[in-house]
Parts: sequence; C-alpha cells; structure tokens
Amino acid sequence: MVRLGSASCDVMPKDSIRSNGGHWWPDARRMPSPVVLVVEDQPLLRVNAILEIENAGFEVLEARDADEAIRILEARSDVRIVFTDIEMPGSMDGKRLAACVRDRWPPIEIILTSAACRPDDLFIPDRALFFSKPTDWPMVTLAMRRFAGLA
Repeated sequence: MVRLGSASCDVMPKDSIRSNGGHWWPDARRMPSPVVLVVEDQPLLRVNAILEIENAGFEVLEARDADEAIRILEARSDVRIVFTDIEMPGSMDGKRLAACVRDRWPPIEIILTSAACRPDDLFIPDRALFFSKPTDWPMVTLAMRRFAGLA
C-alpha cells in the first residue's frame, strides 16, 4: 500500500506488470493458464500435442487412455478442455470418453481428433469439436483459446 497525501492505493509488484506504450496492465504470463487434458495413446503424438498446446499458453496434463483421463478429471477441478484421440485402447475409446465428460463434467469443453474417423461417422457431443489428423495446430489452439475465453 502506498500513501499519497490523504489517499492510498494498492501497488502491484513491478515484476507483475508490463508496459505497452505507457499503458500498464497485469502480466498475463503470471496469471493462471487454462488447463487442457491431452488424451493420446501414441507417445510421440502425445508429446507433440503437449508441446503445441503449451506453446499456445495453456497448462497441459496428459493421459495415455480414457481410464487415466477419468482418474485425472476426478482428482482435478481445474481442467477446462479435454483434447482426445478417438481410437484408443482401454475400457473406452475417445467417443465414449467425450460422452462421459459431457455427462459428468458438463462445463468442460471437448475436442476430438482422429486420422481414421470422419465427423459424419461420429456422434459429437454438444459444444464439442472434431479435427482430423494430421492436426492443424493453429486451428486447434485457436479453438482452445475461444473455449477458454481468450480469443
């Protein structure tokens, strides 16, 4: 708190603000990033997705299959977006995972992806999006920013 004559105001630490031509605002790099859960069984594709999504400014969690994704969602209340492959081993595929997420965690946004399926072949839950592989990362991360209210 800084006292200026009879007035006082709170002051943000200098390292938490940035200047843009004389205008000051909180540094977005210090604000919490929206959390995206990446569900992909293929390690190289999962690592690539994580890097692309982190580079777009999101915090990323990862799961190898739908069962692991459900455990993460049960333990974390801050996940905003699930980005999932459709074809995965385990007790459920990405379509069933998307339906489960929509049923149990309605506020979470869902993005499905696949090299084999096409949107015409799928039932896509309300508010969910589908992107075919190979992934168009600028379009996917733009959709994520829109889901998170950042675009």
